[in-house]
Amino acid sequence: MKFCNLLNHFDYIGDRMNEKELVRKAQSGDFDAFAKLVDANKERIYSLARKMTGNDQDAEDILQETLLRAIDKIDQFRGDASFGTWLYTITLNLARAQFAKKKQTDLQPLEDYLPGTFVNGGHHHEGSALFDWKDPHKLMESEQLRDIIDKSISELPYKYREAFVLRFVEELSVKEVARLIQQSEASTKSRIFRARLAMRDKLSKVFENEYGGKVS
Repeated sequence: MKFCNLLNHFDYIGDRMNEKELVRKAQSGDFDAFAKLVDANKERIYSLARKMTGNDQDAEDILQETLLRAIDKIDQFRGDASFGTWLYTITLNLARAQFAKKKQTDLQPLEDYLPGTFVNGGHHHEGSALFDWKDPHKLMESEQLRDIIDKSISELPYKYREAFVLRFVEELSVKEVARLIQQSEASTKSRIFRARLAMRDKLSKVFENEYGGKVS
């Protein structure tokens, strides 16, 4: 193991040990310990909720409800995964429940985003030429493109939006995504792949109009 990797490994072990101690104290009623756990995760939890709901108010409501449920259920946390992952699970469950409660319908099925599919009563839709997709992470780093990306994500069918956000925005591994969405790794890989194809085709149309098909 290289020296830098070794240092990162020790830092990770130290963080996990510190987290376990904070969890132990929080489960014993130490609110300051719970607050430290929350402070380490709340920005990412809000970001996840914002991506899943598409608006600030719903994201704020889900963040608050996540923290309330975490306080109520802290004794149920067993440490099989990180505390942050546990909070992610609560957040995703709340976002799914909110989505179902509002009885939202997707603007169009996923297949309508993909090139070479039949839409509009069976007429063949020829998609725009695909722009150079490069790396989703690099696209996310551009502030100029972030609003366009967020809008495109919000138009994905919910289960594909969930998979895309967890994999490419939150940068979780396929295994972690599978655990959070409660699917097999094979099914999760399929969702991620299809979500990425849908995003690529959706963004191809946008960038063709906005940037002449080029992404810097």
